[in-house]
Amino acid sequence: MCNNNNKSSSSCIAEILNVILVLQQNACPDSCLDSCDRPSLGGGPNCLICNTRPIMLYTCCSNSTPLSMPTTKDLPATNAEGQLCSCVFRVEKVDGNCCTCRVLADNPDTASINPYIATNSFFTIDLGCVCCIKCLTDTYIECVC
Repeated sequence: MCNNNNKSSSSCIAEILNVILVLQQNACPDSCLDSCDRPSLGGGPNCLICNTRPIMLYTCCSNSTPLSMPTTKDLPATNAEGQLCSCVFRVEKVDGNCCTCRVLADNPDTASINPYIATNSFFTIDLGCVCCIKCLTDTYIECVC
C-alpha cells in the first residue's frame, strides 16, 4: 500500500477509521466483538459510557515503532530534549484517504479511571502511509465531541 500511487482505491484503514469516527460521534455504550471495527463503543470495567476508541498507527517505514506525535502544538517535537510525545490518538475527522487525529496524553491524575486526556495537538495523516492500526480499550475522554 505504501508504494501504491492509485489514490482512488479504497483503504481498509480509512474504512476502519470512518467506523471509529461514527462510533465516537454516537458514543454508544453497548459492546460486541473486541476488534477495531466492532459496531459500538463499549464500557470498560470502570467506565460506563465511552466516547473514544484510542488508536495507535504504524507507518510503512516505522520498523514496528508506532507513530509518535508531540502532546502540545507550542513546542518543537524533540523527544531527546524532553518534549512530551504520545503514540495514542483519537480520530477526529476522516476525509477520503486523509485522517485528522487528536494526540492523547497519559492522564496525570493517577486516581482517575480514565487513562488519557485530550490535548490541543492535532495532525493529519495520509492513510496511504499507514500499514497497521492498533485499537486500545474504549474509554471516556473529557472535553471532546
